[in-house]
Amino acid sequence: MAEDRNAVWRDELRKTIKNKERTEIQRVRMNELNAHYRARVREEVNQGLTEEQALQESKRCLDCPNPTCMTGCPVSINIPGFIKNIERGNFLEAAKVLKETSALPAVCGRVCPQEKQCESQCFYKQKLGKEAVAIGYLERFAADYERESGQISIPQIPSKNGKKVAVVGSGPAGLSFAGDMIKKGYEVTVFEALHEIGGVLKYGIPEFRLPNSIVDVEINNLAKMGVKFVKDCIIGKTLSMEDLKAQGYNGVFVASGAGLPRFMNIKGENLIGILSSNEYLTRVNLMDASNEESDTPIYKGKNVAVIGGGNTAMDSVRTALRLGASRAMIIYRRSEDEMPARLEEVKHAKEEGVEFLTLHNPIEYVGDEKGRVCLMKVQKMKLGEPDASGRRSPVPIEGAIEEIEVDQVIVSVGVSPNPLVPNSVEGLEVSPKGTIVVNDSMQSSIPTIFAGGDIVRGGATVILAMGDGRAAAKAMDEYLMK
Repeated sequence: MAEDRNAVWRDELRKTIKNKERTEIQRVRMNELNAHYRARVREEVNQGLTEEQALQESKRCLDCPNPTCMTGCPVSINIPGFIKNIERGNFLEAAKVLKETSALPAVCGRVCPQEKQCESQCFYKQKLGKEAVAIGYLERFAADYERESGQISIPQIPSKNGKKVAVVGSGPAGLSFAGDMIKKGYEVTVFEALHEIGGVLKYGIPEFRLPNSIVDVEINNLAKMGVKFVKDCIIGKTLSMEDLKAQGYNGVFVASGAGLPRFMNIKGENLIGILSSNEYLTRVNLMDASNEESDTPIYKGKNVAVIGGGNTAMDSVRTALRLGASRAMIIYRRSEDEMPARLEEVKHAKEEGVEFLTLHNPIEYVGDEKGRVCLMKVQKMKLGEPDASGRRSPVPIEGAIEEIEVDQVIVSVGVSPNPLVPNSVEGLEVSPKGTIVVNDSMQSSIPTIFAGGDIVRGGATVILAMGDGRAAAKAMDEYLMK
C-alpha cells in the first residue's frame, strides 16, 4: 500500500513539473466591499469572483490522480470535477456536479472553513508549500452563476418508494438529509420550530456573511424537488414522536441543533445589557430587532464587548458595529493564534475597526443605579501548558486586573444541545452533555431515530452538520429498505 501511495505521489509530482505554468499562477483574491463603508451596512462583504477570475483560478487545479482535497470534504464533493468544468467554461455543468452531493452549494461556498478542510488537503499546500486552490471561492462562483442565470437545474427525483421520513429542524444537517432522502424516493417532511426555514443559517449567521435570499433559493430548490416544510411546529411539544409514528413516518432524523446558550456564571452576569450571542443574533437576524418599529427591538450599545473567539463571536461583534457601536471589542482569554474563528472573519473584523483584547478574561460586571451593566472587570492572562484541546491554557497574571466601560456585553462562549427532543423521547440514550448518542451510522438507541449536527456534536460547522445529514440518509435508507 505504501508503494502504491508513493507511486501516486510520483505521478503527481511529474504532472506538476509538466504543468509548471499552473503552479506559478497566483491565488485569486476575493472582491470585497470597502471596510469603512461595509462596517455600517448589512450588505454582503464578499462580492464573489468575476468570470475572468474564476477561469484563472480554476487553471491552478492540477487535476491530481489522487485528489486529496476530496478527503477533507465532509460531503464528498467532486472537487476536481466541478473545477474542471469551470476551467472549460461550463459553469452550469459545474453547478450540477456540486449539487450531486451538496444540497447547499451557495451556502457552503460562503461559510464553510475550507482552509481547515478541503483546501488544507490541497496538493499545493501539502506538497508545494503554496496557497491552496481557492475551492470555496470557486464553489460560490458556480452556485451564484447558476442562480443568476435563471437556469437552475433540479435533480431528477425517482418514483416514490412508499416510505415517509420526518426531519426535526431545518438547519444544515436537516436540509442535507432531506435533499438526499428525496433523491432516494422517500416522502420527506421537515418540521421547523421557528417561523422561518433555515435554522442557524437564518438566525445565527448575519446577512453580511450569508444573505437570507441565498438561503431561500437553496430551500426553494429542495421544495421543488418535493421536500415539504412545516413551520411553527415544535417536535416534543406541538407533536410528539408517537404522533409522527401515528402519521405514518417510518423514520425520524433529529437535527434540532444546539440552541441553549452557555454563560460563565460570574458576578453581575444577570445585569441588564448582558445577553447571549444566540439571543442577540436571533433577534437581529430573524426578528428585525435592529428596526426600532419592530415588535422585538434590541438595545444598541455604544461600548460593546463580545466574550469569545469563535465565528459566532465575530458575527456578534461585527453586528454590533453595524448597529452603531462606537467601540466594539472582542474579549478572548487566549492569544489570537488559539482563536477558533476563521482567519477571514478575524481579518474582516479588524479591517472594520473591531478591537481585539486577547489574553483577557472577564471576572465581574458592575451595574449602574438602574441595573444596567456599565463596567467590566477583566483579568489579564498568560499562556501555560496545552490542555486537552491542544491549545495552551490561559493562566491568570496575579494582580493584573483592568476595568473597561461597557453598556452591552454579548456572551459567546459556546452552546449546549437543545434539550427538548432528548427529554421528550422515552428510551433515547443521551450523553451527560445532553447530546443524543449515536453509532457510526448516526443511528440512536431507538432504531428508527437517527440524529446529526449540533444535537450530536454539541456545536460544530455547517459543513460537518451537512456531512452528518448525508451519512444519516445513507444509513437510514439501508435500514428502512432491509
